[in-house]
Amino acid sequence: MAPKRKRERLMMSHEIRMRLGGISRQRVYAITSHKNFPDPVAELAAGKIWATDDVEAWIKEYRPELGED
Repeated sequence: MAPKRKRERLMMSHEIRMRLGGISRQRVYAITSHKNFPDPVAELAAGKIWATDDVEAWIKEYRPELGED
């Protein structure tokens, strides 16, 4: 039997927008393109995908006023 893999939570730009307080699409693009933002874990035709844990760690460091979700 194969070992169970931990299910990783993922976010796309829409979820990041909502987590950052409903910012504009343009603003989330600027933020996610910045060198201090985590690298996406995948790039699909629908867009980039980030690990939720990576995004939450970035928020904790760079936007602590948003607190935990």
